Amino acid sequence: MIQDQQGYSAREYQDVLDYLYNSLPMFQRVGDSAYKKDLSNTIRLCDALGNPEHKFKSVHIAGTNGKGSSSHYLAAILQSAGYKTGLYTSPHLKSFTERIRLDGREVTPAFVIEFVRKHKALIEEVCPSFFEITVAMAFTYFAEQEVDIAVIEVGMGGRLDSTNVILPEVSLITNISYDHQQWLGNSLPEIASEKAGIIKDHIPVVITEYQDEVAEVFRKKALQHESQIIFAGEQYSVQLSEEGYRLKMNDGKVLFFKDELLPGYQLKNIPGVLAVCDILNERGFNIPEKAVITGLEQMKSLTGLKGRWQQLGSKPDVFCDVGHNVSGIAYLLNLIGERDYQQLYFVWGMVRDKDVKPALSLLPTSASYFFCEANIPRAMPATELREKALELGLKGESIADVNDALQAALKIAGKDDLIIVGGSNFVVAELKNL
Repeated sequence: MIQDQQGYSAREYQDVLDYLYNSLPMFQRVGDSAYKKDLSNTIRLCDALGNPEHKFKSVHIAGTNGKGSSSHYLAAILQSAGYKTGLYTSPHLKSFTERIRLDGREVTPAFVIEFVRKHKALIEEVCPSFFEITVAMAFTYFAEQEVDIAVIEVGMGGRLDSTNVILPEVSLITNISYDHQQWLGNSLPEIASEKAGIIKDHIPVVITEYQDEVAEVFRKKALQHESQIIFAGEQYSVQLSEEGYRLKMNDGKVLFFKDELLPGYQLKNIPGVLAVCDILNERGFNIPEKAVITGLEQMKSLTGLKGRWQQLGSKPDVFCDVGHNVSGIAYLLNLIGERDYQQLYFVWGMVRDKDVKPALSLLPTSASYFFCEANIPRAMPATELREKALELGLKGESIADVNDALQAALKIAGKDDLIIVGGSNFVVAELKNL
């Protein structure tokens, strides 16, 4: 039996994961039944664990799109500045340990095993969701590791999200668009109000992207909490140039940097990240320009980010991307539009608890489709997705397994064609060569 360096076998680790997955309701897998509409469980867990959320400094990041990338950018910058940096994100793609990182390194399976074994009685007393216990685990890990700062990404929404028990140095809210309407609201102001729930008394908040429909929601919330509000686009601008990204700082200085992600993908996210760095510097941190550039340029290698316009093969080019809502798919289509190819193929799967037609309606009818489904209860059956897509003029075949669907696309694609795998985090997660 294979063992890790701390003496636990792979079987023991898998048993603990099975316990977490099977005993606790997991929103990513089952949807509504796992969604808790208050913070009581998280508060009970944290109280019993000695309130680890109060033992480290943090940045809290919410938003519909861009919060994951922004979290990784900020963590990479803080690491580059020499700070011991925690990073909590969700969902994971390949491994549970991706959710909790320290200076880019995933939490050890040994810690996961020990945490669950030590606190199993507490878990069974509180009966938390999978996400709630994962948040408590992350906070405990960061406290025990005595991180200088932790970057904490909201799971969904903000106001009622389990992460919303921290008191951060600064809050960041990225793009607001339509997603999870059945839980967050059917209008952009309603969704923004839920995201604005992370704004705390006297704690600065950065809004990455100025959006007319929701700006006043954030202003009113910040005023209510006597919090400084910064619209990052008023301080920074980022454009593409021949040198890479051209970054105009708020003092008029211009910097250039290359990004590991494809040009155009992060233009809206970076100003928010930089404005957060400014506030952290005002609050006693020391983040020099060199660390900013290093973090921006080397984010993927420093933090291990996966699934954002990630290339999986060439001749034909194969990319995967976790963008799954209207705004995320619009970004994805912009990236596709920047490439040269002969024929475009999509390997595509979505979840069944969302209205998929607004997203499907964005996809090009000229492409060929292989509809698939993730191996989770929330997945929309590939045959059903194909039928909905056909109503919108999207033609293709249904092959349930994403890897089989990708192989089918590869068999007919030419070396100058382009294959995109996406539609859902869970579809991308099941790729064998991710």
